[in-house]
Amino acid sequence: MERTSTAKLAAEYLRLGGGRLAKIDDNLLSTRKWEHESRLAEAFWNDHIAPLDEQSRNEVISHLPTINQV
Repeated sequence: MERTSTAKLAAEYLRLGGGRLAKIDDNLLSTRKWEHESRLAEAFWNDHIAPLDEQSRNEVISHLPTINQV
């Protein structure tokens, strides 16, 4: 199965030691740093994810681990 570009961005961010977790509340997405984040992951987020338009950034966030309980 082919991953989308946003899934690839999320996977690379996590591989680099990213510590952000997605928060999904009433279909609104946000993210916070709940854990330590490596410098590489932070730089990757700032360079490749933060500049995205809101919809694309939300798609990346949707691929991160979530704080929500199922």
